[in-house]
Order: sequence, then C-alpha cells, then structure tokens
Amino acid sequence: MQFIELVEQRHSVRKFSATPVEKEKLEAILEAARMAPSAVNFQPWHFIVLTDKDVLEKFYPVYHRDWFRTAPAVIVVLGDHHQGWHRKEDGKDHTDIDVAIAVDHITLAATELGLGTCWVCNFHVSQVTDFFELPSHLEPIALIPVGYPVERQVIPTKKRKEASEIIHWNKF
Repeated sequence: MQFIELVEQRHSVRKFSATPVEKEKLEAILEAARMAPSAVNFQPWHFIVLTDKDVLEKFYPVYHRDWFRTAPAVIVVLGDHHQGWHRKEDGKDHTDIDVAIAVDHITLAATELGLGTCWVCNFHVSQVTDFFELPSHLEPIALIPVGYPVERQVIPTKKRKEASEIIHWNKF
C-alpha cells in the first residue's frame, strides 16, 4: 500500500469485533510507536497495553461511551514530562508533540494491519492516573482502543481545508 493510501484509509473506528487482537500485531504496532521520532530523540513516552478482559472491564469506566467497551485492546499512552525536551528559549515542553507523533504511528500501523483505532483524548485523566498509580510526571495523554472493525466500514470522506488555506509559500 502506498503511504498516501494508508493515510486516506485510516479513520476513527467506534465499533469493534470481540475477536482478540493477536499479540504479534500489537507488538508490531508498538514497534512503530517505538521507532517514532522525538525531539532530541528523548522518547518521552510509555505505552500500557490492556488486553485482559477483567482489567479492561475495570478500566472502561474512564471513558463513558458504550462503543469504547467493544474494544478488545486499549493502549494507554503516557507522556513523561521528566524525559521530554524543553526548548531553551521559552521552556516549551515537547512531550505532547512527541507523543502525538508516536500515536500517529500507532494508528497508521494498525490500519496497515487491518485493525481499527480511535484516538481518544476526552477521558477522565484523574481516574487513569489513579488506576495505574502514576507519579505526577507521567501524564495520560491518549487512549487508543484497538480491534477489528465489526464490519467493513465505508471510509468517511475526510473534510479538509483546501491546500491554499493552510500552505504558504515564502510568506504568510
């Protein structure tokens, strides 16, 4: 598959089959995340993979959407603010940027393997922090449910701004 085709096929899946995701596929997805670039190569991320049904049942309440409970696997993505690069001029923490790149690698790798994902950010952060007893420098940034889509879904037409609205050549 050409890269642009992969990008066009990736979409948010919100209805998963109960079929478990093979460990090898999860490992391949996580390897794509591990290989993601990061500022100064600091790699300020951690990934907690939930596949055990009992653990998932206890975890699902952190995001109150029924469809979330259909995911047979969830990757909890943490940003490590002690490990992130901070720009010297203004102290900007690049942890969120680096984690976003890794999550994008996860979603694209999953798509290539025939899996669906959805990037979830509107969850109860404090509940996730408490669930894993995380120290304050580890921030839950995203939840990525992973699984086989229930049916072959029609890929929605992506609404995107025209190139002329967002690309500027040699001036703004």
